[in-house]
Amino acid sequence: MGTVESRMRQIEKVWARVHLGEQGNDLAYWRAQPYQVRLMALEQIRQEYHRWRYGAEPGLQRVLAIVKR
Repeated sequence: MGTVESRMRQIEKVWARVHLGEQGNDLAYWRAQPYQVRLMALEQIRQEYHRWRYGAEPGLQRVLAIVKR
């Protein structure tokens, strides 16, 4: 598994000029997508937010070991 940077993909800017009444419905689009695609999009948004907000992916601060007594 590669680093976050190596897995990032380039996003093209796409736009179209439409009137307010002709706008598409984002909710209908996302409901039509399989759950795997929705989860991948959500994970990408989460990673982008953490890079923007904290400058890195969150992780554990320490390594924990569970010892059986």
